[in-house]
Amino acid sequence: MIYSTATVPVNPEDETRLTRAQAWAGLKLKARDARLFLPPGLCTRCDVVEESATHFVREATIGDADLREIITLEPEGKVTFFQAAGPREGAIINELFEDEAGELQLRFYCYLGLSGKEPNGPEEQAEQEQFDSDKGYKAALLSTLKRTRELLAEGRL
Repeated sequence: MIYSTATVPVNPEDETRLTRAQAWAGLKLKARDARLFLPPGLCTRCDVVEESATHFVREATIGDADLREIITLEPEGKVTFFQAAGPREGAIINELFEDEAGELQLRFYCYLGLSGKEPNGPEEQAEQEQFDSDKGYKAALLSTLKRTRELLAEGRL
């Protein structure tokens, strides 16, 4: 089983401040279309294929993997990506919260297994190392906030 977590401040010094509503708008947009937030060419397809009052389903191709995710939104708080089909099983969560000092934070955490792979085997261990590295989900959080600021500046958020 893979468990990984990373937290970054939404408003570090020398960056345009984002309100909770603006950061939330970025997270919602990313949930609907990852192509806007991932490096060019990494996500080649991202389509919402079902919607209901409680969730939506997206199908995407990220890297070489075809994914189907059930996505729930807890307004201005949490986006949960349940892995319904693809190389991973489990959930990925992006959460906005205030720390003890009242500063807005963005946290990623996941509980995942790799479909058809040995639990805690070499593939899962490699995935764990990737998630926990400087190029893993902490970098993805920073990239999400950067892209949110760009979209805000362009008037697209």
